[in-house]
Amino acid sequence: MSLLNAILRRGRAGERDALRTTSVPPAERAPAAPAAAVPRVVGPADAVLYGTVIALIAFGVVMVFSASSVFASQRYDNGFFFLVRQGAFALVALPMMVAIARVDYHRYRPFTYPLLAGVVALMLVTALGFGHSAGGAARWIAVGPVHIQPAEMAKVALIFWLAHSLSKKREKIRTFSVGFLPHVIGAGVLVLLCLKQPDFGSAVMIGLLTFILLFTAGARLGYILGAGILAAPLVYALVMFVDYRRLRMTAFLDPFGTRQGAGYQVAESLLSFGSGGLGGVGIGDSRQKLFYLPEAHTDFISAIIGEELGFIGLLVLIGGFLIVFWRGIRAAVHAADEYGTLLAVGITMFLGMQAFTNLAVAMGMLPTKGLVLPFISYGGSSLLVNSAAVGVLLNVTRPREAVGGGATTRRAGEGASSPRALGVVPEGGMA
Repeated sequence: MSLLNAILRRGRAGERDALRTTSVPPAERAPAAPAAAVPRVVGPADAVLYGTVIALIAFGVVMVFSASSVFASQRYDNGFFFLVRQGAFALVALPMMVAIARVDYHRYRPFTYPLLAGVVALMLVTALGFGHSAGGAARWIAVGPVHIQPAEMAKVALIFWLAHSLSKKREKIRTFSVGFLPHVIGAGVLVLLCLKQPDFGSAVMIGLLTFILLFTAGARLGYILGAGILAAPLVYALVMFVDYRRLRMTAFLDPFGTRQGAGYQVAESLLSFGSGGLGGVGIGDSRQKLFYLPEAHTDFISAIIGEELGFIGLLVLIGGFLIVFWRGIRAAVHAADEYGTLLAVGITMFLGMQAFTNLAVAMGMLPTKGLVLPFISYGGSSLLVNSAAVGVLLNVTRPREAVGGGATTRRAGEGASSPRALGVVPEGGMA
């Protein structure tokens, strides 16, 4: 709770800073820190976060093989088809994550707008119908054997852009014209491109990430709530006036009553969880993967985990994601500067909301969405994007200390990774 309270207090820090800025005469304000006084790295990245993510990726490779072997044998005449591909992506993702974790996250700032522009261009390709189509949506771009999903990249690009822009405009973050409206419009462009594909789940995720980062940066709560209220009727219309989304809502409300139609996938997923009991039927022994449960190795892989490893195995999986969330929020609380805090919050919520949504859909607690389970579900582009994002988060966790005039800046009684010890968090800011 202390970590949660600290990050929530950070959402009010912008208000206090803005009040101090307007109440202190310009001549009396403290001079801005020189550009050279960037906190330097003095320690390794978070070992707990490192180990947990590596364990999740390894576990995901095993479960992809377990969930897909029968399907792969029938479709590709090779039961190892998905294992080989997911294993290859994992062998790329792990060293990439380690390499990115060693690059100071401040070095990404100059690439913020080129990255955002590139992602928008890729999303335009899919939105205009030139992408690879599957399940009635053109969400992928085929690059040889790899299918890239620009919407996944768009979420990370959005986080980088918002972290850069919001931290740069901190003194005006509570204004509507500078601190709020431009960021909502920018995110709105990405939302519209997602809806054009169509990809409603990613559109909702982008909207939520935007509001969370605006709140964390200290934007006026009234603006955020007002935008949410204005968006609610539009969201309702997009769900209830589009046939397949309305059917998904009906299936969510009564999965077994619609089992012969729209509720089939959710009903079979619930049966899979129920069959697992406390300890599961044993890894590799799932019955639901024998062509009863569609997308068993992608969107609904958690149901296979629940069946084969039972309630205990599912709790361990959820515990792994809770550790990632905890260490991510901890990194945000102890980040060296506002930019690092916003990056950590954005990446943590990006991973956490995806995991929660996927698990909630599989358990029938949310309507069906096309979101995979991070690090676990089959999918190369998702694994690479998530691993790259964790690499950035790991770099934020590395302890830093500010350097000024050849001497390190620390306060007595505070650790090297404390924000105030670094001299970059104002008094009255995040504790």
